[in-house]
Amino acid sequence: MPLTVPVILGSIRSDRIGIRAARFLVARLEARGHAAPLVDPAELALPLLDRMYKEFPAGTAPAPLKRLATLYRSADAFLVVSAEYNHGVPPALSNTLDHFLEEYFWRPSAICCYSAGQFGGVRAAMPLRAMLAEMGMPSIPSLLPIPRLQTALDRDGAPAEAWLEEAAGRFLDELEWYAEALHERRQRGTPY
Repeated sequence: MPLTVPVILGSIRSDRIGIRAARFLVARLEARGHAAPLVDPAELALPLLDRMYKEFPAGTAPAPLKRLATLYRSADAFLVVSAEYNHGVPPALSNTLDHFLEEYFWRPSAICCYSAGQFGGVRAAMPLRAMLAEMGMPSIPSLLPIPRLQTALDRDGAPAEAWLEEAAGRFLDELEWYAEALHERRQRGTPY
């Protein structure tokens, strides 16, 4: 079944390497027949959270928030691409996510984490997992950690290491399973 899976990138740094992972995953999702729009906080230029989307009077939310709300409501799942900043979630990612809440409900999420070093960002993935669950989009059990991202993927997101295609395939298989299961269940109603 074709899915809509926004790929939410978590970095706005000028020399960010996470865009490589986002491009890689967008391409892999699209190759499977899914819509995978990139949500890039560098392009959105959202202000630091003052008001959530739902707190704006009807029709007054900034245009980027309106577009994201429409996209998120049509989503079947979310794929979050996160760096690790000081063992935690990047501020740009937290800010991008925090503008919404109900739009995430009853949809699974998946975490691709990365770093320039050997741990692949997994220390950021643990608090991010708790955050996503609290927002109503619990993450699937698997992670896709990418250590040494600067050599694992080229600038366009093409893998330089064979293991990455296989790992990403299993990761996306799992996300599809959860997305399809929750899509079917949402069609029958939610607890509230």
